[in-house]
Amino acid sequence: MPVNDSTARLIPALEIIAPRAADSWTHTRAGEPRGYIDSDQIRELWFHTGTACNLACPFCLEGSHPGDNRLGAMKLADAKPFIEEAVELGVGQFSFTGGEPFVIRDFVNILDYASQHRPCFVLTNATDPLLKRRHQILPLKNNPYPIHFRVSLDYPDQARHDAGRGDGSFAQALAGIRWLKDEGFVVSVARQSDEGEDPAAVDDAFRTIFRDHGIPEDLPFTAFPDLGTPGSEDGSPEITETCMEKYPSRESRAHFMCSYTRMLVKKGDQVRVYACTLVDDDPDYDLGGSLRESLDQRIMLRHHRCFACYRFGASCAEPT
Repeated sequence: MPVNDSTARLIPALEIIAPRAADSWTHTRAGEPRGYIDSDQIRELWFHTGTACNLACPFCLEGSHPGDNRLGAMKLADAKPFIEEAVELGVGQFSFTGGEPFVIRDFVNILDYASQHRPCFVLTNATDPLLKRRHQILPLKNNPYPIHFRVSLDYPDQARHDAGRGDGSFAQALAGIRWLKDEGFVVSVARQSDEGEDPAAVDDAFRTIFRDHGIPEDLPFTAFPDLGTPGSEDGSPEITETCMEKYPSRESRAHFMCSYTRMLVKKGDQVRVYACTLVDDDPDYDLGGSLRESLDQRIMLRHHRCFACYRFGASCAEPT
């Protein structure tokens, strides 16, 4: 029937509210709740020493090259307060990545201070920057805690390795590995993986090279897939809450790096805490300015590199 003005005043108005677009941080493109990780501990603290590097590898997950400043060079004054806070929180290891850490002027001072407090783990290409600072690295053997170096050696093929990293880099890396081992440091190797490869055959090919160059054959290997360059998207499936039923317990989720690690990056003059080593190209993974603050943040598994952890249990670290 017709509705007059007085009747209309008795009928509650209908609010027409447009459906809110799903938040891309908490929901997938299809609108499903994302998988996430909650963490309340920090066992490993990573330092991103800066994106400057002596090499310019086209596949670099940090997009590093000579003079790059996407992430700033870490100084001892930047690192020291976080080392001390991490020790208070019970951290078990300090780890360092780049860029190439030994390009950074203050890096040996940072490594010296850190290895006074906890075991350390350093990712390096073991080429010129390391070789030129051998006289500074050698005294660190006497520090209270050991330093483990993981050297990037992409393939057991000099031509293929040098095609990505530059002429002579394969031979220099072998020289760096040999010097580190001869001086008694712990050394392992990071290599790239090929789809459909025979991992045992690849490792055997490396061991043959090591034997020919006077390097112990028992160095451990970690193989990494192509993780893409900063800001890239590889089309990996999105991880939903339902997906995380594969890991129903806290213990089963412990292989996700964001459950037990944090990474420090320097942006401008500020050091910020990020969720892990693989997500510094996404500002939503900035968890604040202190480690304690970062542990209160829920980590949504939005970055495409999160899928590597989900599928493979990938970790950037090794025990020292």
